[in-house]
Amino acid sequence: MDVNSITIIGGYDKSGNKENIQEVTIRKGEIFCIVGPTGSGKTSVISDIEQIAQSDTFSGRKILFDGKVPDKSVRTDPRKKLVAQLSQKMNFLADMSVSEFIRLHSKCRGIEEDHVDQVIELANTLTGEPIGRECNITILSGGQSRALMVADIALVSDSPIVLIDEIENAGIMKKEAIGALTNKGKIVMMVTHDPVLALISDKRIVMKNGGMQKLIVSNNEEREYSQRLNKIDRFMQDIREELRKGNSVDYLRVKEYLK
Repeated sequence: MDVNSITIIGGYDKSGNKENIQEVTIRKGEIFCIVGPTGSGKTSVISDIEQIAQSDTFSGRKILFDGKVPDKSVRTDPRKKLVAQLSQKMNFLADMSVSEFIRLHSKCRGIEEDHVDQVIELANTLTGEPIGRECNITILSGGQSRALMVADIALVSDSPIVLIDEIENAGIMKKEAIGALTNKGKIVMMVTHDPVLALISDKRIVMKNGGMQKLIVSNNEEREYSQRLNKIDRFMQDIREELRKGNSVDYLRVKEYLK
């Protein structure tokens, strides 16, 4: 099943009051962001979407696909799962190589074409630690694991909706990771505290006391700020990689950049 839009029908905050935002729609190819303080209810929105809530969760929200209530089987049949989720705390448990994992996932999706090389190539553009075909997935670092999952979701998974919880802590090239997903026409929805990610989103919801408080549509000025912040962020990543490699930081380079 293809999904061109998701609509969130508002419910109630933690105090039982109606949410300020009573309806918001996110369309295919858009980036949707959820921001707010810790404990404000950001993850509950993601959870409602994953469960395809029908006014039967604590929040009372309702999720529509293409403006309609989805068939019940979409909620109960794992073979019809429309949502892929990328969490900051996910780990692989199966004892197999990277290539075996990708082939197994492809087989489960009914895909005959071998995507191993493409997935690994994309993953290696998102992490500073190269991933090999024969690497065991259980010993991949956090950054490698998340880079592999982003590439796998982009190229193998046919789930049209991707939910991401705080990808800024995943140790990968975050802006490029989001681009890899949206370029494949995925509806990308993420919880984040990162200003770079928040400002590249098309829409963002501000959470407060468990409720959707405000809807903000990004403008060109904010996107320009995001580009500037991304440049700073990439510079910080470069310095981080130099330190990881045991190298000294070039003082003159840093001084020149900070002028």
